[in-house]
Amino acid sequence: MRWLFLLLLVLNVFYYVWHQQEVPLRAKEVTPLTLYKGAQQDIRLLSETSDALSRRDKGGAQADCLYIGGFARRDQAQMLEQRLSALGVEVRLKSLGLPDASGYWLRVAPESKHLLDDSLLQNLAKEFNELKHKIMSCEGIATAE
Repeated sequence: MRWLFLLLLVLNVFYYVWHQQEVPLRAKEVTPLTLYKGAQQDIRLLSETSDALSRRDKGGAQADCLYIGGFARRDQAQMLEQRLSALGVEVRLKSLGLPDASGYWLRVAPESKHLLDDSLLQNLAKEFNELKHKIMSCEGIATAE
């Protein structure tokens, strides 16, 4: 029994020394929030965000816009622009340089958004092969113009 106790004691000492030799993990360096510069530097609550959006919607301006397109060539986007103008939809041609939305896109005016339903978008997608539609933020879009 003494030998078992001594063996366990030696193993515990060996285990303790072995763990002490490992390099302790370094704490991750965190950059302070004040160093980040941008439009959204402060922290806002969800309730404050919804209040700001409801005030923005009451004022007539909307936070999100409908974009249709994704064409690599400008002439295809212009053909779609003519087609939508004939349907009474007010659009503006933009060249976007975003990673997930590059190419030529048509921004649909908020007043004309109700004219475009899913069936019309599906019919246009059959006619124009590369046609996509996305809802993106109206402000802060990086354009190549």
